[in-house]
Amino acid sequence: MNTQEFYINGQWVAPNSAATMDVINPSTEEVCATIAIGNQADTDAAVAAAKAAFPGWSQTNKADRVALLQKFRDIYVSRAEDMAQAISTEMGAPQQLARVQQIGAGTWHIDGFLKAFDGFEFEKMHTPTEATLLEPIGVCALITPWNWPMNQIILKVIPAIATGCTVVLKPSEVSPLSGILFAEFMHEAGFPAGVFNLVNGDGLGVGSQLSCHPDVDMVSFTGSSRAGIAISKVAADTLKRVSLELGGKGANIIFADADEDAVNRGAARCFRNSGQSCNAPTRMLVERSRYDEAVIQAAATAEATRVGPASEEGEHIGPVVSEAQFTKIQDLIEIGKKEARLVAGGTGRPDGLNRGYFVRPTVFADVNNDMEIARTEIFGPVLSIIPFDAEEEAVALANDTVYGLTNYVQSSDDAKRMRVGRQLRSGMVETNGKGFAQGSPFGGYKQSGNGREGGAFGLHEFLEVKALSGFVAD
Repeated sequence: MNTQEFYINGQWVAPNSAATMDVINPSTEEVCATIAIGNQADTDAAVAAAKAAFPGWSQTNKADRVALLQKFRDIYVSRAEDMAQAISTEMGAPQQLARVQQIGAGTWHIDGFLKAFDGFEFEKMHTPTEATLLEPIGVCALITPWNWPMNQIILKVIPAIATGCTVVLKPSEVSPLSGILFAEFMHEAGFPAGVFNLVNGDGLGVGSQLSCHPDVDMVSFTGSSRAGIAISKVAADTLKRVSLELGGKGANIIFADADEDAVNRGAARCFRNSGQSCNAPTRMLVERSRYDEAVIQAAATAEATRVGPASEEGEHIGPVVSEAQFTKIQDLIEIGKKEARLVAGGTGRPDGLNRGYFVRPTVFADVNNDMEIARTEIFGPVLSIIPFDAEEEAVALANDTVYGLTNYVQSSDDAKRMRVGRQLRSGMVETNGKGFAQGSPFGGYKQSGNGREGGAFGLHEFLEVKALSGFVAD
């Protein structure tokens, strides 16, 4: 694995900077790799390669692009175990989670894009003599997070390249090993030089350099709302398109008539990936008549959730990704103990674990929306339970947040589920545990961002619209 080099213009190259950064295994707190960190010269070289490749790549036909994407998919599947181990080591996903969900999310989205791309029309007649053309936007800077590495890299790189864009990827410096492997797969698949480029670095360095670069036509970013705001500001001077997928504080509304497993299902979903998912249902809103029972059930789910090293097999959760993340979560749990009623978990590591960034699955009851634990995206296995008395109150509580990514509704009354779902101010509403279909649009309202990823919606993110009169087909 070329941890000391960047992938630029179809080859692995030494960085211009001597700066490096250690990658920490969160299960052991030990260094598992050291990566090179780029500077302005590295960023400029990657952008220049993408810019030079764009005229040729943008004019290739769909069949040629599909052939390369399919070849990449085959390589991705054949080296899935290598990728799973990289993700498990760098960000703490346990073996089963890494193999099934972390890697599986990538395959799922590749297949969804290939399916959408097959019937995608880049030219449509607006009138008998005028066409509407969809054309690639140009050079795209793709800045991805550490929590679902392949999910987010594939949600950006594949549609950008499929539509004829060229890209520079900056994966998270916290979990860069999976991104480096991804670059190896792209090279093996045989994409032309400059179509895909990778430079490692942090947000303040390479991330900011890409965001304000005059030769970058679009930035697609997934991460915190704070970073999304900063990227938007530095990108404004060049008026480039900025697509953002940001944080969340999802409400899970559980009505009294919800199925008996609704509470356990919601709590387990909150704790999945050690709570490090922007769409996690971290606020559980429970109708008053079922509230006491729900608190007991959620606490039991937390206590039954095993925590252990990522290297171990089994259906447990691993550590959170870093010392900084661990400290932030511990501080917020301490705040929660002063604000609400702690019914499971708490500060400190789980019993038997004295090393690694492991967090106890934690549940707070008697929470209200004015509390910090109800308003802040904790990004750890911490659930807040809030009672409500009426449907209108539940909707108001769910919408009383700066975020709007994913909300959840649990009820046996179909009319109520649909009525509430339509009133929730979020890009996605999942009801009764029914997951979303392949190609569904992933994205949010308000401070959860402005982009949509997945399927045809994800392809549109990387396209410009052109009107052409006097049109004559080739």
